[in-house]
Amino acid sequence: MKKGDFVWGLALIGFILIMVLPATHVVFVKLTTEHKFIGGFIKFAILSTMGELLAIRITSLEWKIPKGIIYRALIWGLLGMIIVLMFATYTGGVKGLLITGLLPGGDSKFLFAFFVSTIMNLTFAPTMMAFHRITDTYIDLKYERKGKVSLKEVVTKVEWSSFVSFVILKTVPFFWIPAHTITFLLPEEYRVLVAASLSIALGAILAFSKKKAQTVEQ
Repeated sequence: MKKGDFVWGLALIGFILIMVLPATHVVFVKLTTEHKFIGGFIKFAILSTMGELLAIRITSLEWKIPKGIIYRALIWGLLGMIIVLMFATYTGGVKGLLITGLLPGGDSKFLFAFFVSTIMNLTFAPTMMAFHRITDTYIDLKYERKGKVSLKEVVTKVEWSSFVSFVILKTVPFFWIPAHTITFLLPEEYRVLVAASLSIALGAILAFSKKKAQTVEQ
């Protein structure tokens, strides 16, 4: 076990303790309820960045700080705020569709969660993922050449084939839709936090998949 493993694990445990200890739990729920956008920013900036670091650790067997990590964390935070907005939009929309009968299910909590997850991941998620892939590529190119980077260069550099074949066609139906179905079965104050935590799980899944592919190629 390396020192980085201990530090990363300690940070995760600390974050969990803040949520479960009675004294800090009350503060957490209050802040999450009263300041949803700020809460979304903090949760995604921290947890999703931790997911990226874990993915690097798994694929390279070393703890490496990616270049532009501050910018990457800020982008994750921005996405966290947008996700807060989208969660409210899709939950409100599906509730309306269930009430009017445009979707079957009535008062079923499971079908509500399943429809929110499915519709959101088939519409909003691909756009968000593509945006994040583009921003990551821009940061990579910016640090590689330390000069002006055009949008055309960024879009050309992105591996769209693997993005569509794996990220969209595999992780969306087999990971995100089931995972977010569980997320929307939870009380509202925990949904964004769990969504941010899923970034850690997905980071590990993608890293192991990439590592496996590299092993097969060798």
